[in-house]
Amino acid sequence: MERNPIETAIIPTSWREAGIGLRGDLAPGIGYDVAVHSGLKTDVMGDAFVIREATQEGSHAVAEDPAMTARIKYTPIPGLELALSGQYQDDLTQGEAKRARAFLWETHAVFQRGPFGLRALYAAWDIGGDQAQALGRDQQNGWYVEPSWRLSDQWGVFARYNRWDTAAGDSADSKFRQIDVGFNYWLSEQVVLKLDYMDKNGPTADLDDHGVNAGVGFSF
Repeated sequence: MERNPIETAIIPTSWREAGIGLRGDLAPGIGYDVAVHSGLKTDVMGDAFVIREATQEGSHAVAEDPAMTARIKYTPIPGLELALSGQYQDDLTQGEAKRARAFLWETHAVFQRGPFGLRALYAAWDIGGDQAQALGRDQQNGWYVEPSWRLSDQWGVFARYNRWDTAAGDSADSKFRQIDVGFNYWLSEQVVLKLDYMDKNGPTADLDDHGVNAGVGFSF
């Protein structure tokens, strides 16, 4: 089972980086994270500026131009988390083409009150350079809203509405919309079975998709 499309196409959350980070607290309920790491490396042909394809693999990463990431997290009351993050990289091509400065910013909210949960996230890229602009990929953004309900200790249900656009910088319609509905079954506190139905609508009919996804989650 894949992550939601925003945390796949806009925020490549599953890639591995080499770097150094620091975290701490500024005040009660306010925490921060900062890191310097190897960053992304986009293709200059084909999948140029397709963020999902720009991820690297830790020790094998090209690090001619590192990235910097920072986050502020605010927990004003129990069960509520608000956060704002930013990532800056001076050259997304890692020196293989004309410099393309890139800035990603993200904000999210997570609320949990009893059996009810709500998650919402928005993220956007601003990428410089003529090549990204010509492809419409100088602007990329997406968001989702996900309510959930814990029916019992073992059963939970959720729904999620997603919208994203990986070529929002031009006038052509390139938006995707996706609805996910599913349930979770906890075998234990550390193991959960997941099943959901996905209905995706793209800018053209040939990009539409639907199907059932199944997976297993582990918490350590």
